[in-house]
Amino acid sequence: MKMNNSTNKPDYGIDAPGVIRNLSLISVAGLVLAFASFWLLRMTWQWAGWIFGVVFSVTFVVCLAESIYMFWGSKVGKLYERERLLDLVDIEGDEKILDIGCGRGLLLNAAAQRPTTGRAVGLDIWNRQDQSGNHPDATRKNAQVEGVLEKIDIIDGDFRNMPFEQDTFDIVVSSLAIHNVRNIKERRKALKEVVRVLKPGGRFAILDFQHVKEYAQVFKELEMAEVSVIGPHYLLFPPVRIVIGQKPIG
Repeated sequence: MKMNNSTNKPDYGIDAPGVIRNLSLISVAGLVLAFASFWLLRMTWQWAGWIFGVVFSVTFVVCLAESIYMFWGSKVGKLYERERLLDLVDIEGDEKILDIGCGRGLLLNAAAQRPTTGRAVGLDIWNRQDQSGNHPDATRKNAQVEGVLEKIDIIDGDFRNMPFEQDTFDIVVSSLAIHNVRNIKERRKALKEVVRVLKPGGRFAILDFQHVKEYAQVFKELEMAEVSVIGPHYLLFPPVRIVIGQKPIG
């Protein structure tokens, strides 16, 4: 994995910041209620105090552990997972690569570092609920820090209706994006768009923690070749899987 030795480091944000915040708040509440149960009830309903104290203590530990795990995954684990994903699509050097739901550029910039003459394109609607500080200016700043600003294009758009011609890209990748589409028909529409914009022989890799087997089934129904699911991998929480495949040439 390529690391930036500059003091100016890229910032790829925190994934699902609202979830991490809520888990942290629940853990604090669990700790307070555990102390209240053990100490305030010990003189009256001692048995109830112990029961509630244990329950709230477990709540505190579990929620705190999950919030720390998710934070670590957002800062460290996803850097390794992106390299794993890009290794699976065998970038050779001259490909045109699309990252759907690119966010602050985690996959986009790493993909742009690999081709020698190729180009990487990032597509997003910039939803800050999915990632902290999600904005195209943040993506450009990270690309500049990573030294790939001249090798990328950033486009506003919905991956369910991509503003690209058919057979445009050699590779399509995505990380933790498609699950944000709640409706199964709309997710299927997004996957159909992946197939549409891929060139014949093009490769795809989609990383997510939900619906990955569903993605694989849809790609098979769309007659994609060599479709398989890799994982689970535990450097992120919840654990993630990657569905890979290729658009047939003929």
